[in-house]
Amino acid sequence: MALTTRRFEALTTSALKSALLNVSGGGPVTPNLSPAGGERRTGPPYVLPDVLRPGLKIVFCGTAAGNVSARLGAYYAHPQNKFWQVLHGVGLTPRRVQPQEYPEVAQWGLGLTDIAKGVSGQDRELPRGALGLEACAALEAKIRANQPDILAFTSLTAGRRYLGRNTGFGESGAQICATRIWVLPSPSPAANWNWEKHKRWWRMLAEGANAD
Repeated sequence: MALTTRRFEALTTSALKSALLNVSGGGPVTPNLSPAGGERRTGPPYVLPDVLRPGLKIVFCGTAAGNVSARLGAYYAHPQNKFWQVLHGVGLTPRRVQPQEYPEVAQWGLGLTDIAKGVSGQDRELPRGALGLEACAALEAKIRANQPDILAFTSLTAGRRYLGRNTGFGESGAQICATRIWVLPSPSPAANWNWEKHKRWWRMLAEGANAD
């Protein structure tokens, strides 16, 4: 369990119920695989729908949808974001997927979500608490419900906010049930300065996932 008992106990009962309702709407979990799929949940609408269902190989998780992604309604949609390019480059997709085709990744065992689902922007623009305990508890509930092999955070910030500690790239050693947690270098254009040095972690993730 990645969130410590003390951190979970810090959540109020109503907050934890809200986190769980955001996953299933109070009933069986219904995968939301497309923008038109309709979400059975309460609370503010998601900026981008999750791509989640049981049995996925890897679920990728960022902090929140960026401004371009929110405007276009697609994950990692900034033209200089390397996410879709690297997925194909390391063999996780058979072709380069376009951002607006993001629901299709489930057929290759991949999923998509963010820690903060109801807000968008660069990390420094997010409201205070957007990446806090309630958001992390809601993410954990979704991962427990769907049990992918790997939860891969697509930036150090996302991984550190969820884990509640400093961490580097690679497999973190933490798990949610049997789901292993990885932290990857950000494919965002804002992280271009260290991409070449660290991009190998994406290939290592792909090799580890394909070896399972």
